Amino acid sequence: MSEGADQASTAANIPATPAEAPAADAAPRKRRSGRLAPGAREAKEARAVHDEQAAGAAQAAAEASAPAPEDIPAHPPELLAQVASLPGLPGVYRYFDAEGGVLYVGKARNLKKRVSSYFQKNHDGTRIGHMVSRIVRMETTVVRSEAEALLLENNLIKTLNPRFNILFRDDKSYPYLRITGASDPFPRMSYYRGATERKHRYFGPYPSAWAVKESIQLLQKVFRLRTCEDTVFANRTRPCLLYQIKRCSGPCVGLVTPEDYGRDVAHAQAFLEGQAQEVLTDLEARMMAHAEKLEFEQAAELRNQVSALSRVLHQQSVETADDKDVDILAVKIQGGRACVNLAMVRGGRHLGDRPYFPSHVDDALALRAVEAVEADKAAASGAVAGGGAAGDAASTTEPSTALEAELLEAFIAQHYIGIPVPPILVTRHDVSAPLLEALAQQAGSRVRVVHQPREERRAWLEMCEQNASLQLARLLAEEGSQLARTRALAEALDLAVADLDTLRIECFDISHTAGEATQGSCVVFHHHKMQGAEYRRYNIDGITPGDDYAAMRQALTRRYGKVEEAAMPDIVLVDGGKGQVSVAREVFTALGLDIGRIVGVEKGEGRKVGLEELVFADGREKVYLGRDSAALMLVAQIRDEAHRFAITGMRARRDKVRVGGSRLEDIAGVGPKKRSRLLQRFGGIRGVAGASVEDLATVEGISRDLAESIYRALH
Repeated sequence: MSEGADQASTAANIPATPAEAPAADAAPRKRRSGRLAPGAREAKEARAVHDEQAAGAAQAAAEASAPAPEDIPAHPPELLAQVASLPGLPGVYRYFDAEGGVLYVGKARNLKKRVSSYFQKNHDGTRIGHMVSRIVRMETTVVRSEAEALLLENNLIKTLNPRFNILFRDDKSYPYLRITGASDPFPRMSYYRGATERKHRYFGPYPSAWAVKESIQLLQKVFRLRTCEDTVFANRTRPCLLYQIKRCSGPCVGLVTPEDYGRDVAHAQAFLEGQAQEVLTDLEARMMAHAEKLEFEQAAELRNQVSALSRVLHQQSVETADDKDVDILAVKIQGGRACVNLAMVRGGRHLGDRPYFPSHVDDALALRAVEAVEADKAAASGAVAGGGAAGDAASTTEPSTALEAELLEAFIAQHYIGIPVPPILVTRHDVSAPLLEALAQQAGSRVRVVHQPREERRAWLEMCEQNASLQLARLLAEEGSQLARTRALAEALDLAVADLDTLRIECFDISHTAGEATQGSCVVFHHHKMQGAEYRRYNIDGITPGDDYAAMRQALTRRYGKVEEAAMPDIVLVDGGKGQVSVAREVFTALGLDIGRIVGVEKGEGRKVGLEELVFADGREKVYLGRDSAALMLVAQIRDEAHRFAITGMRARRDKVRVGGSRLEDIAGVGPKKRSRLLQRFGGIRGVAGASVEDLATVEGISRDLAESIYRALH
């Protein structure tokens, strides 16, 4: 084969044709003679280019003529034209279905190559094929770098909740420990959740509210900082119980000077920042200084502080050496579910763990796998041109390890949006350079990932991985138990449900206090768990106080008055026996709904738990499920949740009526200034409500008659 033909076949990745054989035989003889015929080299190069173009054209023609799967509809011409016109720049793309729902959000170093790969190949019978078949519209955003694309991608994932992306739900913001600013002579220590302000100091974030409150209790024992509200602090005339049990130094009544209190605040902040040893050294030095001056009472106080702080340090389960702020991340996958466990170390103290369970894992990982295959092919083709080493390296990663690495990167990218990133992350897997660059941009400083930890860090990671395994096992056990309960209830009620995941149950309960603040609740169960976002409360008005039947009639009518039969739940549970079921039957009959859906939960003999019976509106006999029945456990779980939701709503409404409905601003003669003076004097509305007429009259601007009016309005 000639040199030119050899180059052409390599470039086009196809074998040389038989017609090229004569040239292949002639080339060695010419090379031995040391000369080439005039124009031979140019002819060979032209032939190589021609062969490559012909091969490319043949491949494109084959792809264009390949029959599309029958179950995959053709995409709109506008969409294909948009794909063809995409630039070869980094960016983010979004796919939408016919209803406008977001299917997938992805990032790309080269938008044209990545997006085109979805539409140029046959993905029939796969998850990616299912997604591609539903794409009718696309949006793209071009950015300056891959790091920017990564940040934008995960912001969009969190806000759009696409169907085929890994999604880590975190509905709650992280709590912090806050110490008020230096403008306050006696700063307050408190639990805080929300937007931060520069004038205050914030420590955290903490994995849970319990961790914050535990830290507050610890600081109260060692440094005795105040935790009371400013309004209460300003109106104390004697120290509170916390002072008596040595959890506060009594700044409200002048039992500690601002200088000494400020020193305690500084020590507490240093301790939270991981400078515990420096604090201990300072306390010991001050203790010895007081002892030398024979000031034994002050020395004893400092000795107690040193002892308390030493006990706290001894109790810490993680010895962090030089690491002050570290996050340890572990990933476990089992049974189609995944868990990412986050262990947080702040100021050298282990604050606790927090597990995360992502959704859309199977679909998202299937798409990621396709993208990874494309990336490996690109790397392999580049390796062939450059020597082959990269192609061998691309195939050495174990599938399970790759999935864990994908989940880890998805978690890091989504979790640290808007949350301070610690300088060190300890993981089992390495993290991509664009992600590290994005984290560094957000943090404003370098972020380092330790993915092959040793010594102490290795022990932290193993502990975190063990907790991830335990949390995932607990989740799988709970889900398995809930599935068994759902199946048992469907069998007990002889429900014809094709898919137990879609079994929908709604349960109603009524709550009031002697007819006051009556409220109905509706809780929803499907996909084997309670769906809190779909709960509803109904304020019941226009009935005789205490008439539970009328309240149930109103709640059911408002719930199902405008609902189509197809959108009805499979079971409508009502907390009650024959009377409540009769009311539900009347409502459903009037609305033209199927009364066979109604099931009442009737208390057993003596109202004992486990003796409940199910009552039906369509005339079926009562059913006793049995004390240990899985079906009864599910019914009781849903019924108790409806009761909890109803009673908490009722109490909130009752308190609003009793206090909020007669607020100070609603009282004639009480303007903004008088209201402010009252709240400052008594520390809040509850303090005002607890004050006597004589106490109210002592406030500036409050006459005896007005004090009596305020007292009557609040009682």
